Amino acid sequence: MSRATSAVHHYRVSSSWSGSTGAGYDAYSRAHTTVSPPAGASLEMSADPAFLGDPTLLNPEQLLLAAAASCQLLSFLAVAARARVDVVEYHDDAEAEMPEAVRPVRITRITLRPRISVRGDVAGTRLRHLVEVAHRECYIANSVASEIVIEPTFVRVAPAT
Repeated sequence: MSRATSAVHHYRVSSSWSGSTGAGYDAYSRAHTTVSPPAGASLEMSADPAFLGDPTLLNPEQLLLAAAASCQLLSFLAVAARARVDVVEYHDDAEAEMPEAVRPVRITRITLRPRISVRGDVAGTRLRHLVEVAHRECYIANSVASEIVIEPTFVRVAPAT
């Protein structure tokens, strides 16, 4: 059962950078800070190392991929819980592709590879259906133009004793 509401949800972030670009493209720091109130955490970010960023910091492309993976995870847990399927673990090794030859340059494909552990005897067809429903309900997937491919694997866990 889905929550029907006419609410409009708003999200805010503040990103800050300081330095100088006066010496040209190769010389300035890409490091910056992003916060999203009311969360107290801040993210120290940079550009992808391919664009002279700091490889020890997260970049916007990684955050887009993380958002897609996290949204699918949360959507799947919600649909599984509503379907009374006992999910006990969910792990995703996700990837994104951003070919520079495609113009405008953008992430063209996101591949999610969730490994989902469920307790009990649940048919694989039912689990695949729940993955598809979760994808249709994922706010991030519905917000991006990139192709999103989901390649799930399922693990059956013995019932609790």
